[in-house]
Amino acid sequence: MTDTNYQLKFPIGEFVKPDATDEHQIKIWINTIKNFPAKIKAETSKLSDKELEKTYRPNGWTIRQVIHHCADSHMNSLIRFKLTLTENTPTIKAYREDAWAELSDAKHFPIDSSIKTLEGIHDRWTYLLENLTEEELQKDFRHPESGEIISLKTNIGIYAWHCDHHLQHIINAKKKV
Repeated sequence: MTDTNYQLKFPIGEFVKPDATDEHQIKIWINTIKNFPAKIKAETSKLSDKELEKTYRPNGWTIRQVIHHCADSHMNSLIRFKLTLTENTPTIKAYREDAWAELSDAKHFPIDSSIKTLEGIHDRWTYLLENLTEEELQKDFRHPESGEIISLKTNIGIYAWHCDHHLQHIINAKKKV
């Protein structure tokens, strides 16, 4: 991937797991997750259907697809958190996000329902995250594709990054002519 393509795909860079994660960092990440629906709503509330079809890179998703993807992804993440909290190192269910983004509801459906979905999910998710104990933060799951074991503590960081990553995609797409 050329530097330009990489920068367009990962405008804030890829998630880098810190060597150590303290309580302060977790609070920052939770705050990012908490505020994401309001930020995405502010960035998209006045966009026309034509503007929602802008992409952040050649052959990339449209703004509409990014919003629907975030709702799909964050629904899955909340379920993964709950599975991890109630089971011993579960293997989570992967899904083909690229294929989901090609379904009619992601390509053509208005964004309002996904914005509402994000608002509701993030309200519950934030409450859950803010009330995790240190022991719960250490619980982990296995990703079926990579086999990687991921702690909830790290996954909070991954999803804070995911929020900022896709918010930047939307901001960048809006700038395109």
